[in-house]
Amino acid sequence: MRKRPLMAAAAAAALVTYLLVAATAASAADTLLSQGKTATASSSESAAFPAANAVDGNGGTRWSSAFSDPQWLQVDLGASATITSVVLDWESAYAKSFTVQASATGSSWTTLYSTTTGAGGRQTLTVNGTGRYVRLNTTVRATQWGVSLTEFQVFGTGGGGGGTTPTIPPGAVRVAEFLADCPFTHRLPDDPIVFPNLPGASHMHSFFGSTVTNASTTVDQLLNANSNCNPSIDKSSYWIPTLYRDNVPVEPVTGIFYYLGEGVSDALIAQTQPLPLGLRIVAGNAKATGPEDNTIARWSCLAAGEVNPSHDFVNCPTGAMLESYLDFPHCWDGRNLDSADHKSHMAYPVGNACPASHPVVVPKLRQVMRYPITGDPSKLRLASGPGYTMHGDFFNAWPVDEMARRVNDCIRIIVKCGADGRP
Repeated sequence: MRKRPLMAAAAAAALVTYLLVAATAASAADTLLSQGKTATASSSESAAFPAANAVDGNGGTRWSSAFSDPQWLQVDLGASATITSVVLDWESAYAKSFTVQASATGSSWTTLYSTTTGAGGRQTLTVNGTGRYVRLNTTVRATQWGVSLTEFQVFGTGGGGGGTTPTIPPGAVRVAEFLADCPFTHRLPDDPIVFPNLPGASHMHSFFGSTVTNASTTVDQLLNANSNCNPSIDKSSYWIPTLYRDNVPVEPVTGIFYYLGEGVSDALIAQTQPLPLGLRIVAGNAKATGPEDNTIARWSCLAAGEVNPSHDFVNCPTGAMLESYLDFPHCWDGRNLDSADHKSHMAYPVGNACPASHPVVVPKLRQVMRYPITGDPSKLRLASGPGYTMHGDFFNAWPVDEMARRVNDCIRIIVKCGADGRP
């Protein structure tokens, strides 16, 4: 996959521009008709850049085509609409020659705009037409790459279907949550995030979810492999340092991964964006030298009465279980699926908001492990060291449409959903 780095300042400026343009359009009585609607394309560079990314309202995601001409991107507005403007927010790979067309049926097209001198950037095209379907046809690329749009926005009046805010079911629990229950699958001294393509370079890890994860794992391999998660549609891989008691490995009886809307205001929860396919996140500190170095890690006892949680192992009484909690950062920089230190592309909220450097709110992953262990914590260690070195790795391989549905139906409207992504 190609890499075309974008400067943070440029991305931030683009996000501000997007908000200003959308607000201006709305004030002029135009309605954004395309966001959240069904989008299709002639091709996608890879599974990480689907057509849906161009209509998700997220300036940090994009659709990218295969590296050839011609290409097209199409959105179904759900019903006939009067179309007054189209916004094309190009990534650095843009088209010199393209047309914008509308159709009532998706088969017979009327050209609304045409150019052979496209210059990229953000283009707002004033048009006049009607149709249910709007299509961008590109015929000449400006670069060696394909063509790529962060947003494809259609404004006007009318339209319908899709992209609507779901109704809160009667009796729904008002907690923004969906989950995946993923048991232990295997152990390997591998880490495809920190030590990619270097088998045996890591301390021992216990893996959950995908059954094939190793040092060389890619997102495409995860998407095409089996998962033991409930729901099985979650093809993601999760891993933690293996826990030992008296130097014998002990695996959790369950690994539960909650996706939550919390830590930011309700208004920002309503703007939560789906976790992008292929996103990698590391939480915790494997190199911590004391509990104060890793306050994200929490140990406690399940059904134990008065046992205070700690950043290190705790002594659980008979009849209880040792629990580990770990919260992952959920403010994304909107550009990078990983970073050199595997952490800089993500941040934790501050004051119920995401920092300006990481403006995109995504669901917060909470990792909960329960071990069949009680008694003396001095007998315990992690493959990475003491209990305060607990950390977790996440490689997102949720299918794009399934992640988007759960964010829309559970997180944004603050409803507690089960493993099936339904209240």
